[in-house]
Amino acid sequence: MSGLNESVVHGSKATAKNLPSVDKLLRHAAVAACVAEQGHTLVSQEARLLLDARRAQTLAGELSLTEVALDTLATDLQARVAQRLAPRLKTVINLTGTVIHTNLGRALLADEALQHVLAMMSGPNNLEYDLATGQRGDRDSVVEELLCTLTGAEAATVVNNNAAAVLLSIAALASEHTGRREVIVSRGELVEIGGAFRMPDVMASAGATMVEVGTTNRTHPADYERAMNERTALVMKVHTSNYQVQGFTAAVSEADLAPLCHARGIPLVSDLGSGALVDMARWGLPREPLPQEMLQAGCDVVTFSGDKLLGGPQAGLLVGSRKAIGRIRKFPMKRALRMSKLPLAALEATLRLYLRPERLTQDLPTLRLLTRPLADIEATAMAVQPALAAAVAPRYTVRRLALQGQIGSGSLPVERLASVGLALAPVERKGVGRALDALATALRSLPEPVIGRVADDELLLDCRCLESPESLLRQFSELSACIKSS
Repeated sequence: MSGLNESVVHGSKATAKNLPSVDKLLRHAAVAACVAEQGHTLVSQEARLLLDARRAQTLAGELSLTEVALDTLATDLQARVAQRLAPRLKTVINLTGTVIHTNLGRALLADEALQHVLAMMSGPNNLEYDLATGQRGDRDSVVEELLCTLTGAEAATVVNNNAAAVLLSIAALASEHTGRREVIVSRGELVEIGGAFRMPDVMASAGATMVEVGTTNRTHPADYERAMNERTALVMKVHTSNYQVQGFTAAVSEADLAPLCHARGIPLVSDLGSGALVDMARWGLPREPLPQEMLQAGCDVVTFSGDKLLGGPQAGLLVGSRKAIGRIRKFPMKRALRMSKLPLAALEATLRLYLRPERLTQDLPTLRLLTRPLADIEATAMAVQPALAAAVAPRYTVRRLALQGQIGSGSLPVERLASVGLALAPVERKGVGRALDALATALRSLPEPVIGRVADDELLLDCRCLESPESLLRQFSELSACIKSS
């Protein structure tokens, strides 16, 4: 079949009889080479699936004889095998203007963290082995001393994300005394984070009864006092890191709440969410509450994320009193939520960077991007603009403009980061939406996908996170070909 004259068979409809057998396809020279490289199991499985699909198409009268020729099928099979082996998770170029992008993996790990992860993955390590005693150790010890040093806490533990940290804190502390299952929280702090994860649902999952106090915009100390009784297990403060209530508002600080709680023997837990470990104001960024401040204010437990402002891997960090953390650590749910060695190694390396705060904007990618000078961002945009304009011409125009980005992942949601980027617009104004969708699709289809955002009938590419423009520039020939073929 592969020797058929295409000028003769072009346009002729194929039938199922024209398809080769699986064995014949596997004996084709190119496919045999593929089998030698990738193994018989995968290639033969894909060969069957390919032939099944082509058989259905021939029955529907959708294929010509050239499309079922042996050489064509061999090429199609190789493409299927390559696609099957291609990773679903891949690096992308983040030009959205959101530095800590929830959908794009949040914080980038520092080089020290990457190197430490690789070292710990490539051989055995002392994850749960005490090198001093030769006995079984506790994996929390990998980072507990660092967390205590950085926050001033008496004790610390970690789980796989901050939602788990909140859930575990409530479940463990609310189970301490029979009959004490009520958790007091302000109505203004009943947050919902991504994926419809709501504080009321967390309370229910932890087996606690939520007691709401105050109103959406105003809560006072007396509201908490009236709600406290013999059934109160703990008081929960939730930092509204992903939204702000403005105007006629009032809230009770942890410092004001702590004496009320401790006078009645009630633990106070504060969930900081994005949780910075250093004052961001030193770099001209908006200030976030710090775990060490909440502990000094009298909180028994403070929880925060590892992969947001802290700039590390996904993790839920819990710091606090020895008594409260000890109870949390012993609670059965803790084992189900514990961190594995890979993110734990990354977290340890990231926390070590905070011992040298003067170097953080150099060593920690998240802070480096958040504090990147505007002139540097503009220089990147200027370097990219001519080549991009040539790649998308004549269908699109490219202009440089000032943009407003954001920190992201619910961190400081109303704050904006001055930036510079490129705006791409279709020359033909009819069907602007379709043209922008086609351009966005072409950018996402590149070997290293490029992700921007559409606003005001333009595709915006914010250059804040583009530290190495070469990664984008080398793909412009493929972008140009993709646009011309669409």
